[in-house]
Amino acid sequence: MIAAVVLAAGLARRMGRQKLLLQLQGKPVVRWAVERLSTHVEDVVVVTGADDSALREALADLTVRFVVNPRPQDGQGSSIAVGVTGLKPWTRAAMIALGDQPRVPDAVPRALIDAFDHSGKAVVAPVYRGVQGTPVLFAADVFAELRALTGDAGARAVVKARPERVEAVAFDFAMPPDVDTPEDYAKLHVQ
Repeated sequence: MIAAVVLAAGLARRMGRQKLLLQLQGKPVVRWAVERLSTHVEDVVVVTGADDSALREALADLTVRFVVNPRPQDGQGSSIAVGVTGLKPWTRAAMIALGDQPRVPDAVPRALIDAFDHSGKAVVAPVYRGVQGTPVLFAADVFAELRALTGDAGARAVVKARPERVEAVAFDFAMPPDVDTPEDYAKLHVQ
């Protein structure tokens, strides 16, 4: 089984308010992110912070599971660790995705899964016009490294640790934007 771990526990300091619940074409940003991935995987784990009732409500009718990061202030690495710990034991790979990245084209998760199935590599990462980005697909044999993550660097160190186990998938478009600031949110409405 291939799963997705959607990171939705961030504190949104740069935005100044809960960015994942901001509306984009009639739906919360986080819902766009989850829906974009859910058609490509068999299990979706959404990592939230302790005060997550509004996020749960925004995703209430979707088939997702929630895990709570008790210390989201410890950074993205802590959310990845909590999310991977919440995966089912028979998960063979997990796509780590951002809850504030609502416009990931369907071609991206599909290509990452195809590359994973055909390459035999433990990590499959998208490269958007030469820039490595997200989401990233990790095989189960990397899960222990992901569960050990701390800090705010996310899984970048795991990707860079052993380049020989990474399959890069090139895309000829810019990385889909995430929503960190009010300016980022405003730009989404003109795309």
